[in-house]
Amino acid sequence: MIRKLSETDRHKLMEFVCKKPAENLFIIGDVEAFGFDSSFQTLWGQFNEAGGLIAVLLKYESNYIPYAEGEYDTAGFAEIINSDPKMCELSGLKEVVEKLEPLIPKKKRSRNSFYYAKCKRLLEVKSDEELKKVEKLTLNEIEENVELLKRVPEFRASNITVESKKRMFEKNTGRTYFIRVNGEMAATASSTAENSSSAMIVAVATKEHFKRQGLATDCMIKLCKDLLAEGKELCLYYDNPDAGKIYRRLGFEDIGFWNMYRYEY
Repeated sequence: MIRKLSETDRHKLMEFVCKKPAENLFIIGDVEAFGFDSSFQTLWGQFNEAGGLIAVLLKYESNYIPYAEGEYDTAGFAEIINSDPKMCELSGLKEVVEKLEPLIPKKKRSRNSFYYAKCKRLLEVKSDEELKKVEKLTLNEIEENVELLKRVPEFRASNITVESKKRMFEKNTGRTYFIRVNGEMAATASSTAENSSSAMIVAVATKEHFKRQGLATDCMIKLCKDLLAEGKELCLYYDNPDAGKIYRRLGFEDIGFWNMYRYEY
């Protein structure tokens, strides 16, 4: 049986997804931040005959993330997703979403599979003095930061918007660090889905004419350093081998794959 989840399901849901906090970072973070009654977020759960939760589907705006420990009702989840004309993204652990993806008939804009990694301790550490050029983004700088990302090829198709950045800012579910060169925002790194025990590193980017200076790496070191100091486990996904080398050098270890499908709407 599949039904919408409500506040009365919080304990059962969190008990289920917190078995794998890194893998379920988005679900945990969004539930802690926005609960079950927001206009842009909905959760569904599949229950077995004994009333146990065996699968979850999160809708955040027009994006969907399923999670299950084994077999689940893919047809039921697909029916929910296909009833949403604004649906534009399906993502999640490879072994979960690759069962659901064939049931989504929408035309795809892109299809990607990323390495999924986590970090509990930084292997490369820099002092505050070495990182003094790294700044923390303010509300007034959000538009400039989004514009930076739109100029970087790998982020042009991203669903990062000024509105989504502001929401993370206001709800403390993410933060962004950046470096300026001659007054121009040159490199950046952000977190998202921050929750009580983990955070995901995203949008690590550098404008083309500032690359290979270690700017984005410094942004990321500062970001990871602050998050780890708060006791959070860090996660990220990547597909660039060069980026993977940097992440592993910093202390990230591969734990699986994250698939992402973007659709036309």
